[in-house]
Amino acid sequence: MMERRPAWSSAFAPGVLQTLRPVQPIDDIDREWAWGGSTGRGIKVAVVDSGVDAAHPAVGRVDGYVAISEGPNGLLYDTEPHEDTYGHGTACAGIIRSLAPECEIYSVRVLGPRLTGRGVVFAAGMRWAIENGVHVCNLSLSTSKRDFFGLLHELADQAYFGNVMLVASANNMPVVSYPAVYSSVFSVASHDLEDPYLFYYNPSPPVEFGAYGIDVRVAWSNGGWFTATGNSFATPHIAGIITKILGKHPDLTIFQMKAVLRALAANVSRGAGRAHQVPLEAEEDEPSLDCGKVGGGSP
Repeated sequence: MMERRPAWSSAFAPGVLQTLRPVQPIDDIDREWAWGGSTGRGIKVAVVDSGVDAAHPAVGRVDGYVAISEGPNGLLYDTEPHEDTYGHGTACAGIIRSLAPECEIYSVRVLGPRLTGRGVVFAAGMRWAIENGVHVCNLSLSTSKRDFFGLLHELADQAYFGNVMLVASANNMPVVSYPAVYSSVFSVASHDLEDPYLFYYNPSPPVEFGAYGIDVRVAWSNGGWFTATGNSFATPHIAGIITKILGKHPDLTIFQMKAVLRALAANVSRGAGRAHQVPLEAEEDEPSLDCGKVGGGSP
């Protein structure tokens, strides 16, 4: 039987994964220094997705909402509590909550019930998160539409200069998608080891980190659960770890965080670090959303 592995995840497969030489003293960082005792308290995390179900036991609460849509006179921003239109955002939020249980989760809904959305709405969701004081932004979606390269790149730069950590999934198909290919974001693909804290560093980007994203048990709509595969579900594992680290070291910059994650990656040869999507597919100018259900089980 052919192995099911999302595109861009081959760098993290057995037999291909590169072993890296530690750089002293940078790579002396360990898990205890990085997040020992941290619950993510005080760190605000935006989940830009299909919404988040606050009633799901894996989520527990949502600290703020905005649902963005197109109206006859421009974009509409609804800050009333909302539901998850699909289940995908709840899956991502549940993973983040499991790693950083006391973080604040903000649901930024930009996707509809078919898990599709407009590129301008996706960009507006990113902009809202960047401009509203979040520390980490989970982007388990992307677009392969070249028309959005410049706009999303500008937003990624704005996030970088504002120290907002954008964690973006690579597309599940072998195509270039944005914002995952930008150097300022934390780009993520999948590995298949069932350990939420184990991740790898790829020294040959654009995709830099590999996390647990194959056959993952995730929260879903209507209080349910779903076994799913996709870079979408690897991404919140990295977002959750970043949130946990920020809970202990809130002043870390993006480039410092990347160095910390590299030091903790399981493929740094000293063996001490064992730390530990979907792209937006759409029509015309819509972002493409690949919801990561490759080989998934039944809800």
